[in-house]
Amino acid sequence: MIGQKEDGSMQQSENAVKAPSRETELATAPIGKLMAKMAVPCITAQIINALYNIVDRIYVGRIEGVGKTALAGLGVAFPLIMVISAFAYLIGQGGAPLASIKMGAGKKEEAEKILSKCFGLMVIVSAVLMVVIYIVKTPLLVAFGASDATLPYAEEYLSIYLIGTVFVQISLGMNFFVTAQGFTSVSMKTTVIGAVINIILDPVFIFGFHMGVAGAAIATVIAQAASAVWVLFFLFGKKTTLRLRFADMRPQWKILGPVLGLGLSPFIMNVTESAIQVVFTAGMQQYGGDDYVSVVSVLVTCITVIMMPMTGMCQGAQPITSYNYGAGNTDRVRATFRRLITCNGIYCLAVWGLIQLFPTVVIRLFSDDMSLMDIGAHGARIFLFGVITMFGQNACQQTFMALGQAKVSMFCALLRKVILLIPLALLLPVLFQNTGILPATDGIFLAEPIADILASVTTTTIFFFRFRKLLGEIDSRKEASQA
Repeated sequence: MIGQKEDGSMQQSENAVKAPSRETELATAPIGKLMAKMAVPCITAQIINALYNIVDRIYVGRIEGVGKTALAGLGVAFPLIMVISAFAYLIGQGGAPLASIKMGAGKKEEAEKILSKCFGLMVIVSAVLMVVIYIVKTPLLVAFGASDATLPYAEEYLSIYLIGTVFVQISLGMNFFVTAQGFTSVSMKTTVIGAVINIILDPVFIFGFHMGVAGAAIATVIAQAASAVWVLFFLFGKKTTLRLRFADMRPQWKILGPVLGLGLSPFIMNVTESAIQVVFTAGMQQYGGDDYVSVVSVLVTCITVIMMPMTGMCQGAQPITSYNYGAGNTDRVRATFRRLITCNGIYCLAVWGLIQLFPTVVIRLFSDDMSLMDIGAHGARIFLFGVITMFGQNACQQTFMALGQAKVSMFCALLRKVILLIPLALLLPVLFQNTGILPATDGIFLAEPIADILASVTTTTIFFFRFRKLLGEIDSRKEASQA
């Protein structure tokens, strides 16, 4: 007993050393090296997560005889899958920055309460989502643009995917809390574990066991379950700074209200992404047919994948920004943002150039069908043109999140997708069809870059003034206290 107590005391002592060292690093380490250390695992995780998101479609698109139709079916189901992910963002990305800010202010117990109550809410939300979506899935899929040919594949995949709803919420939502503490290599492993398992199991179930679309869904659920177990193992373990506690999991509005307020912005981003996919697929079904649905589904996936490395950079910067904002270290907040927007800008320029030079590469990943190639080569250059400006939208909006600025972050999310993109995607094809200026399908392709450019310019302008005001207020308070 005595030996066990001494071992336990030694372990607690080691943990006590580890926790402050992580916080000290956020407060004092050189920004460039710290951002690289934080961001590289996040970017790696996002790139692997990109594979996670597209690997099902790559394999499904190559099922002999029905690949093209099955690919369109998965595209129609994707909006509902994004709705499930959106709730993980609502709770996880809403709670994680607030937990970081509490850590920076030295309020660890309050940070742990945020973590635990967010977990409890995720479990409840998972059960509700699984039941509700299963009940309404068929009429929704038809409304989203499923044809008689594609509906069976969409239903088959979604029905199985819903079983793993709780795994999605935990692996995605709780992983934000791992990143927020600065354990970016651990959060990277969450994604790596799931992606590797999914990539291995997909061909086994789809082709080896001849399960087709159902095999792709089963592989995904197993992969998500493995990621969820990994996250929970860490957050209940001894290495984490903030620990999950069963006693604190009961929902409490006083704590969850601000979480949901801050998480509303990424939630809207993901839900509206789902709505946008619905508008795109339904519009392409109306004006072009199943081939256009397949292409626009691939292009929407593409833009999601393109955003992932930028999201990884932002996730790497978030703990530094949130912690130092909570601690009042404004110089470090400014320096972190400058490096973030510079890196995002270089990345966007490089990706934009590659797309314009090699537009068919993204389509070829999913199918060798020549009709899809012809549509995709034309559509990719138009649809993805606005990528060159997205560094401003992404860096500024995510920094607003890191600073706990819920309202302005929500407006920036609404601006691009709800205020601009959805109306443009509905109006432009009608305008082109009535005037004959361009094919109606080009109106849908053009909606994306127009919205991207306008939203990026507006968000960056708002950020310039708001950021200076927020940090200026902290500097003024510090000067007054020192006087």
